[in-house]
Amino acid sequence: MLRVFLTIVLPLVAPTALYLIWVRVARWSPWGSPWGSPPGSQPGSQLGETVRWAALPWVWLAAAGALLLALVLFVVTVHFGTSQSGTYVPPRWENGRIVPGHIETGHVEPGRSP
Repeated sequence: MLRVFLTIVLPLVAPTALYLIWVRVARWSPWGSPWGSPPGSQPGSQLGETVRWAALPWVWLAAAGALLLALVLFVVTVHFGTSQSGTYVPPRWENGRIVPGHIETGHVEPGRSP
């Protein structure tokens, strides 16, 4: 489950989360905006403090997430995959215990069990 989160969910959500954090931090100031107060930001009004969801660049954020996802999947596949030659022997029950699956490096003829 953690692998799925780190390789799929996090790359898709990260650009949007970082952008929303940046928007929130860019609008926050303990003494108000250095460029003056935006219209509607007087006390008792929340117009200047809300994020306008329709104005967010959703297409660019989705594209950035998809690009980051493709990059992460490529890196995980290329750099962490193992290419072992041999024949895979699945787990089996032998003498009252389970023998785990493994890869035999010796040559096994097709049609013969290892």
